[in-house]
Amino acid sequence: MDYSFNLYNALATQGICLSLKKILPLQSQPPVILCIGSDLSVGDSLGPVAGTKLREKLQGLNCYVYGTLSKPITAHEVKYMNEFLRSTHPENPVIAIDAAVGLAGDIGLIKLAKKGIKPGSGANKRLAKVGDVSIMGIVAEHSAFNYSLFSATRLNVVYKMAEIIAEGVASFIIENLKNSFSAESYAINI
Repeated sequence: MDYSFNLYNALATQGICLSLKKILPLQSQPPVILCIGSDLSVGDSLGPVAGTKLREKLQGLNCYVYGTLSKPITAHEVKYMNEFLRSTHPENPVIAIDAAVGLAGDIGLIKLAKKGIKPGSGANKRLAKVGDVSIMGIVAEHSAFNYSLFSATRLNVVYKMAEIIAEGVASFIIENLKNSFSAESYAINI
């Protein structure tokens, strides 16, 4: 089942947390979060901004977050990340976060699904799927000129979506930390 929330919905953060609880019921290992995107384009920066905010919110917990403003994971690096994640975190579910394009009326929607993301597909790139759960923020309308639209995307929309996603994911992880993740899985993450 897929879930979607508008960034102007006051309950979007709680909705993301509850959706993740349904998609990823009690786990013995905490999820790994992979935030995909680039800080070189406003429209593509949703992942790194969300990753940076998640690192701040989950500081001190060993809940691996890959892809931040200081160390972005672009779509081209996903093929390497798949192999890295399988060998480094074989038991952990992966939550992939990325910006997406869609219909004009869908701009501002945050979509969650129990399936991976194919990064770069909005720009007609054929890259490997990554993640067990996807969180996509629709930041621009799909067209033949997606590169220019990504550059024309409003930073305010991307930033608000990243805040909502980070808060929802962090709430999910912290609540589940109290309930189910094994305590020894959590340590200081530097």
